[in-house]
Amino acid sequence: MLSSYAKREWLTVLAIGLMLSITLIVVQLWWLLIVVAIVTVAVLSFFRDPDRRVPLQRGVVVSPADGRISSVHRIDQFEPFGEPATCIRIFLSVFNVHVNRCPCHGMVESIAQQPGRYLNALNPSSAEVNQATLVVLSHPVRRCPVAAVRQVAGMLARTIVCDATVGETLQRGQRFGMIKLGSTTELYLPQSLSPEVLVQQGQKVYAGLTVMANVTTPQDRSASPSVAIDEKTDKPARRVAAKG
Repeated sequence: MLSSYAKREWLTVLAIGLMLSITLIVVQLWWLLIVVAIVTVAVLSFFRDPDRRVPLQRGVVVSPADGRISSVHRIDQFEPFGEPATCIRIFLSVFNVHVNRCPCHGMVESIAQQPGRYLNALNPSSAEVNQATLVVLSHPVRRCPVAAVRQVAGMLARTIVCDATVGETLQRGQRFGMIKLGSTTELYLPQSLSPEVLVQQGQKVYAGLTVMANVTTPQDRSASPSVAIDEKTDKPARRVAAKG
């Protein structure tokens, strides 16, 4: 399945590929036809959007993007939360799925566009200075922060799509946008939820599938922050980062 967020792009690629293929068939340049077919399929794969089985355990936070963990660090004061936060940074290569998904159930509290540069995402400073979109999520009832996702542009990935709207309630694993052709996505978790990070630098993660952390949900602050509870059984859930 190809992403609706990039429908214009993949329709253009498909149309060009078909026109070139027909032309090459007419002139019987079979070897070049094979090259065009391979390139067309490769470019179309940039816009793929596979379905995912989202974990159902309460208190788990899933990855907002496909890619590889490039950093896990603490921020002493994250202004949108008004408190310290844990940041998990994900690097997306051109070979990864580029659709972003909501890490947890929450209401979109704010969406901020951050102007910036277009440095190569391999440059460590690019996540700080590149153009970005920050989506802050809060508890639908208590309105306290529960997570934030920052979509960061790159040298090639200059188009950030954010389909969410302020006041909208998103479900865990729900699609809300896309960064076209690879870049960086950052997940922020407030310290008040006592996040227990379950991934490490260098690990591959998958949007809506890999469990990034266990947190204490606002309604269960008195419970142990390191235990995720299965919503169906009310028993501790097994803490395993899913792969797929």
